[in-house]
Amino acid sequence: MLDVFDGEPRAVDTHAHQPTDVFLRDAGGEMMQDAARKFGATLETKGYAEMVEEYREAGIGRAVLLGWDAETNTGNPPVPNDHVAEVRDEHPEFFVGFGSVDPLKDDCVAEARRCVEDLDLSGFKFQQIAQGFAPNAPAHRELFETIEDLGVPVVFHGGNSTLGAGSPGGRGLRIKYGDPMLVDDVAAEHPDLDILLAHPAFPWEKEQLAICQQKGNVYMDLSGWLPRYIDDQVLQYAGTLLRDKVMFGTDYPMIDPADWLADFAEHTDYPPEVQRKLLWENAEAFLGL
Repeated sequence: MLDVFDGEPRAVDTHAHQPTDVFLRDAGGEMMQDAARKFGATLETKGYAEMVEEYREAGIGRAVLLGWDAETNTGNPPVPNDHVAEVRDEHPEFFVGFGSVDPLKDDCVAEARRCVEDLDLSGFKFQQIAQGFAPNAPAHRELFETIEDLGVPVVFHGGNSTLGAGSPGGRGLRIKYGDPMLVDDVAAEHPDLDILLAHPAFPWEKEQLAICQQKGNVYMDLSGWLPRYIDDQVLQYAGTLLRDKVMFGTDYPMIDPADWLADFAEHTDYPPEVQRKLLWENAEAFLGL
């Protein structure tokens, strides 16, 4: 456990998925199998209590559990928002529940309202490559206006995706939807919508850094990559210009939280005050914890 934790589970993981069949097998389908092979990961399932214990042993006190609905584009069933809320309710001191709505479904606006008003979920996750949509398209403006009015943050995927990696045609998934410049338009049109760009946004790292620097309502996390593989400029900005806007994340269960933190300790040299910001203080402010 990092010294900065003082023996307590302090970190906040802003990007965690279900370690169960509901995500790894059902929602993920073949494209998730492709991603696991690319990560060198095995899709072994486990229960949520075991997940919580694993996190706490690593020094992590909270995790954002993300919903998933890419049904229209992939044909795979979603991770139901009710399921995310149920898991959150079973472990209320650990999980922060984020819902997901499929922007290509006719009921996406109504479902977004239900997620917040009925299920008390704390935000939304979008994976534009899997969902097959450009967030700046006019057809989705009502959805983001609604979420802005609801007063909760959103997570957008940033950069390439290993979903479908190595398969013929990449399972039909289009990397272009992961360009963070598409989210820049959303941030400009919805200044009261807090946005977290997930991942270091390879191969658009510089564009993402520019957006986070210029848009006061846009943040980013370091999930999906071990720190040793993150671009040096991203790590430099994380410790300087963007030290108040960058957050820790894993992309669990694809990356083990203890492994990420060990790699962070080995491959970065931030002073304790910056470590605290990156590992939990920025996330606590963003999530209102």
